[in-house]
Order: sequence, then structure tokens, then C-alpha cells
Amino acid sequence: MATDGKSGRAQEVHTLLVELGRKAGDGLPEGASGAALVCYAAGADEGEAVRETVAVLKQAGLAPLEVSGYGTLEERLAEGHDIPGEERRLMDRARDENAVIIAQMTPFFDDGP
Repeated sequence: MATDGKSGRAQEVHTLLVELGRKAGDGLPEGASGAALVCYAAGADEGEAVRETVAVLKQAGLAPLEVSGYGTLEERLAEGHDIPGEERRLMDRARDENAVIIAQMTPFFDDGP
């Protein structure tokens, strides 16, 4: 298992759902009011994974509003989640590269009057 290189603590990959607001130059589609991102983030614990994810997204010019954690691979399997091979490969990549991987982006559009 990979470690964080500083404290020697094992890195786990956490599945996170990040809600984004709008910010000038954020690259979201025209007319979108925000977006949701599914991310896989390495961290010694969920708090570290969330902090790293928020920092990376802010550095990329995005506006994270809220982050919800859905657990590690082991926690999700224990809850009965079906996790396909592609998702597992992205989780492995996040762990191996000590990175935040954005797996999916869903823009939000207001259904105005």
C-alpha cells in the first residue's frame, strides 16, 4: 500500500462527490448553474482527501461548494456497492499517483420559467 511520503501513513482512496458553483473562466458549459464531480482522492483519511480535492479544484479555477464522502473501496464494497473495473482502475491510479482523479462531471442547468 502506498504511503504519503511524510508521515508514512498508508494512503487510501476516497470516493467524493463535489458540488461546484460558478466562477468566471471555470470552463463549465454555457448556461450551467454549477456541476457535480465524482472524484477519487488519495489521502491518509477522508479529511485529508477532501482538503486535497478542494485545493486542487480551486487551483484549477473551480468553485467547490460542498463535498460529500462515500468511503473507500473497502467501505463501499461492504455496503454492497457494485464497483466496475474501470472505476477500480481510476481508484488505483489515484492511489498510485497520490492524486485527485475526476471520474465524472455532470453540469446543472436551472429549469427557469
